[in-house]
Amino acid sequence: MYRHQRYIYDITRRYYLIGRDQMIADLNPPAGGSVLEIGCGTARNLLHAARRYPTSRFYGLDVSEEMLKTARASISRSPHRDIITLAQADATNFSPSALFNIESFDRIFISYALSMIPPWQAVVDRAASQLAVNGELHIVDFGTMASMPALGRNAMRAWLTKFSVTPRLDLEQVVYETAARQGRRASFQHGRLDYAALARIGAKVS
Repeated sequence: MYRHQRYIYDITRRYYLIGRDQMIADLNPPAGGSVLEIGCGTARNLLHAARRYPTSRFYGLDVSEEMLKTARASISRSPHRDIITLAQADATNFSPSALFNIESFDRIFISYALSMIPPWQAVVDRAASQLAVNGELHIVDFGTMASMPALGRNAMRAWLTKFSVTPRLDLEQVVYETAARQGRRASFQHGRLDYAALARIGAKVS
């Protein structure tokens, strides 16, 4: 699907993938910390985060080798190329040690990828399990759109379906259940008109 879309992906998505930059601003990783993006795509978010937190190390994984071609090209032109490492992997069962030779991450973020991954609950669970004790998982994706007028909500969902995108209506429930199962704190924020959702699974509960 991304063999051709990768060339126009960032241009066409910038107007409706709301909340990405807010999520990156909320990451606030520790100096020298490790930050992973799951479903890194073209590396747009990784490059943005690297500019904001240049003392951290960044990692990205994606199942699509086509998207990673664009990501590698973009990173190679960046002054932050030495602090970003990419790998092709399945987000449901990735291994930090096998991919990047590290044990866990201080921050993991997922931007508008869960709505495109069928076993998305497994991705949330796997990501949370690969956090350091004080690590945080940040998620931004489409919300329920429950507060939107019905006509606009139905039209938006129908349009997203054309791109194999399905808003995860039970994302909030899954986030809190995953956090509880792994002994971590969690929070969830609904954006304007419930268009976007921002979630966080935080540090281990002492």
